[in-house]
Amino acid sequence: MKKNIMQKWPLMAGLMAATGFSAQLHADEGMWIPMLLQQNEAEMQRMGLQLTAEDIYSLNHSSIKDAVVIFGGGCTGEVVSEQGLVLTNHHCGYNAIQYHSSVEHDYLTDGFWAGSFEEELPCPGLEVRFLKEIVDVTSPVLQGLDQNIPEQTRKDSVQVRSSRLSEPYQKEGYETRVVPFYYGNQYYLFVYEVYQDIRLVGTPPSNIGKFGGDTDNWMWPRHTGDFSVFRIYADSANRPAPYSASNRPYVPKHHLTIDLRGYQEGDFTFVVGYPGSTQEYISSYAVRLIENLIDPMRISARTERLDIIKAAMDRDPKTRIQYSAKAAGIANGWKKWQGEVKGLKRLNVVGSKQDYETVFQDWCSGNSGKAYAGVLPALKEAYQKLEPYQTLQIVFQEHVLAPEAVSFAYSFGTLHDVAAGIDTSRSLTSVLEACREKAELFFKDYDPAVDRAIFERLAFMLNEDGTRTQVIDFDGTTLKKQLDWFYGKSIFTSQERMAKFLDGFKPSSYKALERDPLFKYANVVYGQYFNQTAPFIRMFNAQIDSLQRLYMEGQMHLKESGDFASLEQIGLQNDIPLSNVGSERLYPDANFTMRVAYGQVKGFKPADAVEYAPYTTLAGIMEKEDPDIYDYVVEAKLKDLYARKDYGPYANELGEMPVAFVGTNHTTGGNSGSPVLNGDGNLIGINFDRNWEGTMSDVRYDPDMCRNIMLDIRYCLFVIDKFAGAQRLIDEMDIIKPDWYE
Repeated sequence: MKKNIMQKWPLMAGLMAATGFSAQLHADEGMWIPMLLQQNEAEMQRMGLQLTAEDIYSLNHSSIKDAVVIFGGGCTGEVVSEQGLVLTNHHCGYNAIQYHSSVEHDYLTDGFWAGSFEEELPCPGLEVRFLKEIVDVTSPVLQGLDQNIPEQTRKDSVQVRSSRLSEPYQKEGYETRVVPFYYGNQYYLFVYEVYQDIRLVGTPPSNIGKFGGDTDNWMWPRHTGDFSVFRIYADSANRPAPYSASNRPYVPKHHLTIDLRGYQEGDFTFVVGYPGSTQEYISSYAVRLIENLIDPMRISARTERLDIIKAAMDRDPKTRIQYSAKAAGIANGWKKWQGEVKGLKRLNVVGSKQDYETVFQDWCSGNSGKAYAGVLPALKEAYQKLEPYQTLQIVFQEHVLAPEAVSFAYSFGTLHDVAAGIDTSRSLTSVLEACREKAELFFKDYDPAVDRAIFERLAFMLNEDGTRTQVIDFDGTTLKKQLDWFYGKSIFTSQERMAKFLDGFKPSSYKALERDPLFKYANVVYGQYFNQTAPFIRMFNAQIDSLQRLYMEGQMHLKESGDFASLEQIGLQNDIPLSNVGSERLYPDANFTMRVAYGQVKGFKPADAVEYAPYTTLAGIMEKEDPDIYDYVVEAKLKDLYARKDYGPYANELGEMPVAFVGTNHTTGGNSGSPVLNGDGNLIGINFDRNWEGTMSDVRYDPDMCRNIMLDIRYCLFVIDKFAGAQRLIDEMDIIKPDWYE
């Protein structure tokens, strides 16, 4: 196919050859729909795949898709045994690990390994989803829909049609989703089987599973043993069922074989998982907003918030446990956005998109593109109107809601309305019980002193930088008095006051809620946001959604036509991803549906005179050790194993203990925990991060700089076996050992 395209576009072929560009160079870019993988099969096989597309995704026989799960609400996991054993990242299992942790049983710090099936710990609310089928429903969803109808009318029609199309696939234990692709130009129906009884089997201590902490997050070289182990349980018929002591380990349709033979730089790899969200096809106006407003505002607010939380965690072990997952969640975006801004500026993405938009607009002047002539000017106007409301939205999200007690107080609105007789759809008894459960979970991981410090700092911060809004408008004196009231009187900042309130609750107690200072404040700020900001956000985003759908359609038609005003410009600026120039299709943006990304093991050069190798070893952990810094403490047993070089079959051919490696697979959030497979389809790693220099890949993929970071499966099994002594888990896995191990 590529040969034919290059014959059709000889100028493009000449330009790519003259500048060193090639399809192979950029083959790493893309997140491909597995049911359409036949179109990538030949290229993947040239790169080293020994399987067929049918081996990866099949409806007729077991395939790799049947061993890959949505883990929880935003990660991926993989099944690695006939008894439903699942590997995912430590940070994906973090909430479940924290749920079972206490000062007496600190599994976050010390780790946990179940010695038997009976010792595996149930995780309430944790679910995994197996993809059963993907169905192209574009035609029945879009048939007869005019592009010019109001956006909400279109969404309502799509929703009704999607519900009708889903009905034949719905049955007990199953879940369906109709998902838009290419900004609503295509639709696919996804059918999942949902398992609800998931149990914690094992987790390394945080000094392994989170080694390097937030300092190393998004960075390479990396030495983090980012994994945890869970098990899926099912009823006696192997079907999904709520937790029951009588449930049995799930028997999967397919599980992955683990390969300890390793890899060499340049080896083919592929990742199967659930990438969350990318924006490869947005306009320069959208990128400018991200680069100049959205990311900088978020970074600034979270810097202050993290400083307060980390100082409190360093002072008190209890606070460290309470806030460890929260701090990790806050820091994850904070650091990613910093790398994203830097990458967007380095690549001049705004400028290159403007160059592409000039090409697009020139194309619109001809017959084939005239239907899209007004889309870019309209997008520019819509983003200009959105910007001030986008600012207020970030203030609300990153400043107003940063103190946890604010949203906690607002969540009691249902209790107020039921007790006051405003809401008669629910019983007071059930709502009151739900509030008790919510309060118990909230105060388990809450410190009012930390919360007050965050409230005070972020409110002052708005005044300091001149961002005074209708949301927060305190001067120093007023703010201190307000905070004294909130944290000294409110039931929402004291477990004792809350318990007394709920224990003595009666219908007339809704009046006490109305008098509570934090309940009043929360309702005021939420009301201001919902009434004065959110409607405009929705209105302008609806306009942008409609225009972006049309713009995406235009980009697809432009690519198909080959009618470019400047082939050189489109080829060199890489705005339509260059991997797809000459291919049959553009890959769709990520939307938390199963995708396949493929590339190769490869290091990179992040700066002048700096070159990174493609893998790290246990020796690097010892080099980073610092007993005075929590994130760099090395477990004594790990040091002993290193000193004795007691690596078993998990060492590489050089006798090193590999820890992590990097590759050119195109990944993003949601790919955390995804299996990394070699050309034979065997498990060689677990995806867990991207490099900081490449985090702009959600907007622009750079083949020279973008790398996904993966845990070497050999280090994972080394920790399970040699460090934890959990031989029973090793015994249930199918493992290929290297020839050099005797």
